[in-house]
Amino acid sequence: MKTTKDKIMVYLLTPLSWLYGFVTWVRNWLFDNKIILHEEEYDIPIVGVGNITVGGTGKTPHVEYIVSNLASEYKTAVLSRGYKRKTSGFVLANPKSTPDLIGDEPFQIYQKFGASVQVAVCENRRKGIEELLRQFPDLQLIVLDDSFQHRWVKPKVSVLLTDYNRPFYKDKLLPLGRLREGKIGVNRADIVVVTKCPEDLMPINFRITKNDLDLMNFQKLFFSCYEYGQLTPVFAEDAPYHAMLENLTANDGVLLLTGIAHPRYFVRHFKKYPFKVKVDHFPDHHNFTRNDIDQITKKFASLPGERKIIVTTEKDAVRLMHNPYFPKNLKPFTFYLPVRVKMINGLEEKDFIEDLKEIIRQPEA
Repeated sequence: MKTTKDKIMVYLLTPLSWLYGFVTWVRNWLFDNKIILHEEEYDIPIVGVGNITVGGTGKTPHVEYIVSNLASEYKTAVLSRGYKRKTSGFVLANPKSTPDLIGDEPFQIYQKFGASVQVAVCENRRKGIEELLRQFPDLQLIVLDDSFQHRWVKPKVSVLLTDYNRPFYKDKLLPLGRLREGKIGVNRADIVVVTKCPEDLMPINFRITKNDLDLMNFQKLFFSCYEYGQLTPVFAEDAPYHAMLENLTANDGVLLLTGIAHPRYFVRHFKKYPFKVKVDHFPDHHNFTRNDIDQITKKFASLPGERKIIVTTEKDAVRLMHNPYFPKNLKPFTFYLPVRVKMINGLEEKDFIEDLKEIIRQPEA
C-alpha cells in the first residue's frame, strides 16, 4: 500500500518520466530512420550484450559465459566502456592493469580470459572497435559489454537481459522506475535472456514470462540462473586455509560485503546455511574509502561466532585486492564466491550458444 509520501513522489516524478521517455523515443526514432544519427556496421561479427534497465541484470557473468564458449572457436575481443575508471580514451588491458585503469568489470574479465582474449575499454565504442581492429587485424569476433543503448554501433547479434525478479515489462521509465528507454526497445533484440531465475522454475512460470514478454517470431528466448562455486581467497598469498561454506556451523559468522546493484540474489544464496549472517551493502561499483574499511573492520569484529569470515562478490573482490586501506589482519579471512551462468530449459530444448553461433554465421542481408 502506497503512503502519502509515495503518492507525492509519483506525482512529482511522472512528468519527468514522460519527458525522459519522449527524449529517448526521439533519439531511437532518429537512429531507426537514419536521420542525423547513424549506426556503424563492421565486417567483423559483433555481439552486443545489455539491458534496458539500470544495472543488476547480470551483464558481466553473461559476457563471461559467451566468451568462455566462443573464444576457442573465434579470435575474440571484449570491449567495454570501463565504467568508473580513472582513465579516458582507448585502453587495452595488460598485466599491469588495475580496476582504476580499466574498470572493475573489465578487470574481472581480463583476470579470467586475458590469456585467450583481448580486453579493452573505450567510452567511444566506434573508436574502440577501430583501434582493436588496427592492433589485431585477425580478430574474428568482438563482444560489446553494456551496449544496448549505445546505438552508434550496430551489432550482428543483440542480446538483451532482463531480471526474472524485476522484468522490464513491469518497470517504469527513469526517474520513476529503472528503465533507460521505453519497453518497445526490446524489439531491437535478437535474443532475450531472462536472468537470475530460480533453478526449479515451473513450466507455468516459463509460459507466463513468455506471454508477458510477447516477443516477435524472429526473437529467441532463453532463461538462465546463477551457479556459485567454492569460496576463493581474495588475497591468495595471505590465506592460511580455504574456508568452505558447507563446513561452517550455526556457531560461526559470515559478513557479506557487497557493492553491486542488486545484492538480493547473492544474499539469498546464504539463507540455506546455518551460520549467522550480517550484510554490509554499498552502492554499485563503489570504491571503498578508508572510512568504509574502518566500518567493515568494526562490523567484522562485532560478528558473533567461533569462526568468522568475510565473503564478497567477484566484482567487489577485484576492488578490494587493490585497496590500499584493507588491513592485513583481515586478509586471511576474506573470500569471494565465484559465480557463473547456467542456462535452464524453458518450454523447449534449445542451446543458447548454438543459436548465437547460427546468427553470427548468417550472411549479411
